[in-house]
Amino acid sequence: MEYVTLNTGAKMPLEGFGVFQIPDANECEQVVYDAIKTGYRLLDTASSYGNEEALGRGVKRAITDGHVSREDLFITTKVWVSDMKTEDAAYKAVHASLEKLDMAYVDLILLHQSLGDYFAAYRGITKAYKEGLAKAVGVSNFYPFVLANLCENVEIIPAVNQVELHPFFQQEDALALMKEYGIAPQAWGPLAEGKHGIFSDPLLTEIGQKYGKSAAQVVLRWNTQRGVSVLPKSVHVERMEQNIDIWDFTLTDDEMERIKEKDLGHSEIIDHFDPKIVQWLNNYKA
Repeated sequence: MEYVTLNTGAKMPLEGFGVFQIPDANECEQVVYDAIKTGYRLLDTASSYGNEEALGRGVKRAITDGHVSREDLFITTKVWVSDMKTEDAAYKAVHASLEKLDMAYVDLILLHQSLGDYFAAYRGITKAYKEGLAKAVGVSNFYPFVLANLCENVEIIPAVNQVELHPFFQQEDALALMKEYGIAPQAWGPLAEGKHGIFSDPLLTEIGQKYGKSAAQVVLRWNTQRGVSVLPKSVHVERMEQNIDIWDFTLTDDEMERIKEKDLGHSEIIDHFDPKIVQWLNNYKA
């Protein structure tokens, strides 16, 4: 595993495991346990996923069985928009997540969307950070103009910005701004949620054949070579093993450039600039 050093000095794995869209509690617990056994040390959840308790049980089981200690793990969760109305609401949301996770702290707490009163909410998670309830604070889905405004007006610069990053939506401008502020980029949906025929894409498949890797492994490696932490997800152990098996090869500069040509310049998963989407996100209750 390779790591990125956050602006707090902590090291975050460049590859982790996300549990988005695993709502069944028993399945999520088992998947988390399997992911830890497979070698994942970064685990990502959110209050809106509805599976913090299940992730916590999977972690506790792995610790009890001697696979890891809590200190070996990097746990992330997120405050949802409905708890981003006031500083106190966001602060209480951190406590609620810790109670569900059954943990004394998380390694990273993020604001899930750049919606609601995110300045007040950021003060709330900053308070939690100062009290040791989170080892770092950050944001998710903060586009460059919003991120710049936040950074120019807060006490503590976010450690991480988790956004959509894959070959079809590369966000080079966002990466450049994060680098300017010393913020680590992290990719949700690093495999484009299976869209664009990503698993059978001719170019990605061709490059993979050179290294004995799949198109998915090429995509994950491509992002990590850009310094992006990735969060693939699978409920199947064999796929977990494949996704983490990306550290024994390096893409050439030419291959990186050829993949760069796939960028569409926009998301085809979610349009945060669509007022209807904004209204829906504001009214969704985690």
